[in-house]
Amino acid sequence: MILMSKGCTFTLNTVDMKRCPDALKELAPGTQPPFLIYNGEVKTDVNKIEEFLEEKLTAPRYPCMTPKHKESNTAGNDVFQKFSAYIKNQVPAQDDHLQKNLLRSLLKLDLYLKNPLPYELCRDPKMTVSKRKFLDGDNLTLPDCNLLPKLHIINIVCCQYRGFEIPKDLQGISRYLANAEEQKAFKYTCPHSSEIILFYRDVVRKMP
Repeated sequence: MILMSKGCTFTLNTVDMKRCPDALKELAPGTQPPFLIYNGEVKTDVNKIEEFLEEKLTAPRYPCMTPKHKESNTAGNDVFQKFSAYIKNQVPAQDDHLQKNLLRSLLKLDLYLKNPLPYELCRDPKMTVSKRKFLDGDNLTLPDCNLLPKLHIINIVCCQYRGFEIPKDLQGISRYLANAEEQKAFKYTCPHSSEIILFYRDVVRKMP
């Protein structure tokens, strides 16, 4: 998403990690993709990779994707953790509690997306609900590239295995996802739903 958002030319090669070439295994032993190689140095931490790309792909040739508001960096940062706890839970009696934890995190994110940012209030002091498209404004930033794919996974997996979706009345998130669907960087980099469902098949507790 970052490379496409920045307008970079790149080649995408898919790899079956269960049968990947030995050379790939040797690059970052015990590490799952993504990882980045630059001048012989291997970077495996996603945050470090994002920072590196932002540092190297700079303006004016490439758009800056660093948020202007520090709160945008952490908005929704616990949603995927709550989702994982819910979807991987092996104790049925805990499902309601874990689902509520996930909903609370989603509600917190929804409130952030609905609350106007300072620049919006400068334009319209009477604004009560934000009209921005993404976390930090009308352009994708690094946190969006991290969060949007996770929200997509949450909707697909929870719908398939728990009959649960991100509530439509969370209007901030609904607007956020709808705007993302219009972005090539999101639409063309998301895995197909069937791949996501297959990936989670072995880690989700089967419903009775």
